[in-house]
Amino acid sequence: MSEPLALSLGQQFELERMSRAIEATADLQTLQGIAKQLLQAWQSQKAATQWVMRQQLGTPAQIAPGLAQHLAHEA
Repeated sequence: MSEPLALSLGQQFELERMSRAIEATADLQTLQGIAKQLLQAWQSQKAATQWVMRQQLGTPAQIAPGLAQHLAHEA
């Protein structure tokens, strides 16, 4: 069984930095901007993860159908 994902030290610092920025912001427009940036980053990460998985596993037709559906649903 593989190890659970763990954030690197740099990722932990970035998470803390962004958390503090959110907590310190009372302006709705600024919070909306931060939320949109985080949403964009999250979706970009998902796309990058899917790309890496395709590179490692091959095209979906080459993957067992159940696994391909599971991977598509997880991403």
